[in-house]
Amino acid sequence: MPSSSGTDVPRALARDRLGIPAVVFFVLSGVAPLTVAAGVVTTAYAVTGLTSVPAAFLAVAVVLGLFSVGYVAMARHITNAGAFYAFVSRGLGRPVGVGAAMVAVVAYNLLQVGLYGAFGPSTAGFMADKLGIHAPWWVWALAAWAIVTVLGLLRVDLNGKVLAVLLSIEIVVAVALAVSGLSHPAGGHVSFATLSPLKLTTSGIGAALVIAVLGFVGFEQSAVFAEEARNPGRTVRVATYFSLAMIALLYAGASWAMAVHNGDGQVASAAARQGPELLFTMGRGILPDAGRVLFLTSLFAAALAFHNAVWRYMYALGRESVLPAVLGRTGRNNVPKTASAAQSLVGLVFIAVFALAGWDPMVKLFFWVGTTGGFGILLLIALTSIAVIRFFARDRHGETAWHRVVAPGIAAVAVLIMLGLALDNYSTLLGVAPGSTSARVLPAIFGVAAIVGIAWALVLRSIRPEVYAAIGQGREPATSGGSATGTTPRGVDGSVRQHAR
Repeated sequence: MPSSSGTDVPRALARDRLGIPAVVFFVLSGVAPLTVAAGVVTTAYAVTGLTSVPAAFLAVAVVLGLFSVGYVAMARHITNAGAFYAFVSRGLGRPVGVGAAMVAVVAYNLLQVGLYGAFGPSTAGFMADKLGIHAPWWVWALAAWAIVTVLGLLRVDLNGKVLAVLLSIEIVVAVALAVSGLSHPAGGHVSFATLSPLKLTTSGIGAALVIAVLGFVGFEQSAVFAEEARNPGRTVRVATYFSLAMIALLYAGASWAMAVHNGDGQVASAAARQGPELLFTMGRGILPDAGRVLFLTSLFAAALAFHNAVWRYMYALGRESVLPAVLGRTGRNNVPKTASAAQSLVGLVFIAVFALAGWDPMVKLFFWVGTTGGFGILLLIALTSIAVIRFFARDRHGETAWHRVVAPGIAAVAVLIMLGLALDNYSTLLGVAPGSTSARVLPAIFGVAAIVGIAWALVLRSIRPEVYAAIGQGREPATSGGSATGTTPRGVDGSVRQHAR
């Protein structure tokens, strides 16, 4: 798009910069396997008191696998950095799509900033115990924030390499801890009872399923990187299924190992006493300390991965002028620096507010804010499942009934049930009394975000119809190599559209 100076203003991401491994590393880092294994799994045992946690993770993996069938099928026909936004827009209409985009921006921001609430105090405790360095939690949170801010402005493939190193070591140590736990079973024998599907019929399983769902949040990010991927259709498909399978095996394996190591009847009470240490104490030699260090790097890697997810949604909305157009402009590295900086500002504000107010960062920033972000993603998964069905109902695009209707239909019903369970158990998820204000207000944030998005789309339809017409379509194709030029945007039918200013 020519600027007033006659030079091109880059608006596109760099094509062919990410292969399947890089996308997998981004996805798995966002999921933060070691953080979930140490934090979410132990929380599930402690909060619910159930021994069915391993079976719950496997059941959720099956449901999300069904969701992925339609999700991946739709990704074959729509390539857009704002994946949920584009899919819902094309399936359920532009107003609902913008509403979904606002929910996504809020949810991923909450997930990203919440991680600083765990990184800060965890690092502060580790540094004080191991090195005798004493500093407030917010000092370490700001250090992580600064590094994420810098890396967020660099080429995306460089971020992928950083995440690759951290994640590879993290997974090796997590598997080693699980194996160590299984090799030292309570009572001298390995029990498979916690893996039984029959465990899913026990009372209170709803809370366990919801917590398990929150542990998978981030697996859906593969489609967000489609514009920069080599062979987007294949990359999204392989990365999504591989990541989901890896996560399911790691979570089910780690939670099963904890039950075996501590005993089926004692694992819940042990989790309530030890928290994340339940995972680390299964190790021998250097494994416990290695796990504690990698718990910190896992939090950092997840913060970087979610930072990248947030700016992609902001970029997609800015590129189409739904949000200020400056968010959709990329710099020399094909990174939208304004969108990246905007997300960093959100993180800085949260850290500063919690530090100045003296609020508990682990409980209220990490657990409350992070859990709420995960609930938002669950909303988007349910909405996208319905959008898939509507999208293919208008044009089959050569997809089978399994991809178009059956799998996404089953997933939609299952996820809607989980949403109902989440709302019913929200006070339990937060660890507050039933009916507490926080348990009502926090999930309601997404209702407000959706209403604002829908209302804004309707305003655009009235005052800027050319912008409204482009919602969810994408403006320019990704650029080849490292240079982005102001190519003329085309619609899905190949017709030329004018830039909306």
